[in-house]
Amino acid sequence: MFTEARLYSPVTRSGDGDVMVHLSDEHPGVHDPDYRARRNAIAALALDYTPDKPLPHIDYTDEEQQVWRIVSAELARKHQKYAATEVLAAAARLDLPSDHIPQLDEVSAALTPLTGFRYVPAAGLVPLREFFGSFADRTFHSTQYIRHHSAPLYTPEPDAIHEIIGHANQIASPRFAAIYEAVGAAVARLTTETALKFLADVFWFSMEFGVVRENGEIRCYGAGLLSSYGEIDEFQHAELRPLDVATMGTAVYDITHYQPILYCAQSISEIEEVIGGFFATMDDDSPHRVLHTTSRM
Repeated sequence: MFTEARLYSPVTRSGDGDVMVHLSDEHPGVHDPDYRARRNAIAALALDYTPDKPLPHIDYTDEEQQVWRIVSAELARKHQKYAATEVLAAAARLDLPSDHIPQLDEVSAALTPLTGFRYVPAAGLVPLREFFGSFADRTFHSTQYIRHHSAPLYTPEPDAIHEIIGHANQIASPRFAAIYEAVGAAVARLTTETALKFLADVFWFSMEFGVVRENGEIRCYGAGLLSSYGEIDEFQHAELRPLDVATMGTAVYDITHYQPILYCAQSISEIEEVIGGFFATMDDDSPHRVLHTTSRM
């Protein structure tokens, strides 16, 4: 099942107000004091943000900008080969910069005219109900930190590259943005943690790690695939299964490894009908209903 705490490095604030990001022992930047101080400072800006304030601007370093340029160039090549046509068209309209890390208000300025979505800062993990629920208002909580410069093509946690190159390019599609909004509306109807986890798992195997068949080829549309240099190659070797909400919502998986099983749609229309349709009608009883229906087939 979905284990939210493992996705992000925990962020804490002491009684004195000091903010600390707790990197794992395996994190590439764990032994770099400058990187750790940088992460703490960026997290503090996000924690101090309130909707009545301007979005925090990050004065990115030359090393951070270089990481963005490297990853942007490498992923652009991968997208041309592996990304779904719907994503490529949306990305072309969004036209993210490849020469510098865009500030969140820069992302919003390009995204809002396309689909109404806007970005707000996140220090790290945002609780599931808040994160998914904000989609109803077409709001996306995004981190602003960048992975460690020693490993530009790898990150053990979602960073601004994942949030922007992965999700913003996806949300720039009105068809995908409508699915996100349906997710947010569903969260407002859910009262149980069981149902919320089921929603998160279906989202994981669709909007994060979804693939679609186009002209006989398997292409990716999930943000987790679009933003990962390694994963976007590996998904070609995954076991592909048809869209099945019951299985997607109950699958056991490890987020720290390449996904060995992915759910493949036959078209964007099928994603809208099966995944978007499920989110549009989901309530607390939906997991039981879909599992019960599946068991009788």
